[in-house]
Amino acid sequence: MADDRIAVVTGGNRGIGFAICRGLAAKGVQVVLAARDPGKGEAAAAALRKEGLPVRCHPLDASDPASVEALAAFVGKEYGRLDILVNNAAIRNDRDHSVLDVPVEVIQEAMGTNALGPLLLCQRLAPWLKKSRAGRVVNVSSGMGSIAQMGSGSPAYRLSKVAINALTRLLADELKGSGVLVNACHPGWVRTEMGGTGASKSPEEGADTPIWLALLPDGGPTGGFFRDRQPMPW
Repeated sequence: MADDRIAVVTGGNRGIGFAICRGLAAKGVQVVLAARDPGKGEAAAAALRKEGLPVRCHPLDASDPASVEALAAFVGKEYGRLDILVNNAAIRNDRDHSVLDVPVEVIQEAMGTNALGPLLLCQRLAPWLKKSRAGRVVNVSSGMGSIAQMGSGSPAYRLSKVAINALTRLLADELKGSGVLVNACHPGWVRTEMGGTGASKSPEEGADTPIWLALLPDGGPTGGFFRDRQPMPW
């Protein structure tokens, strides 16, 4: 049952992350909403608590090892295990660049938040995930990170999502046999600050596949890449 599970959702104060927090909490999961801005994170958690949902906030800058360490210490002290990690926090800082002119600093910034952040979180939280009866890691990726569908534009964002896809496969193999399932997903084009108002999906629709992966039963897939609950090409 989901009602005794503990989840950490990064970038949980808005958009898809907020919808994931709401969706998991509505199923009885105890949610730690992690957000870079503590004020915005607590406001989002408070809004969900007003709906009667079990959500609390913890600050997190996924690109800062000390911030990741603080979150891991909090999880260990408060819960002694972790059932679900949703790596959702991401930035897209390169809309005006091509691969021929993007500054290396822009690539480094995107990689720091979108790929190295999830890596640090998985490294520090893996011991707590292994203590779960049904550990799950969900990496929110993008179709823009699919090599099979690769195009031009947003090179830093694309490279960072290729990296998180590779991380998914590495982690799935490393954690094989531990009971921890690791998958990536493309939420689709979602009406968020990043996706814009013309996107085809609501945040709730974008959150559906991440929530499904977070609550997979034992024996579910691992090392996969999914959209609308269906496998998609790497």
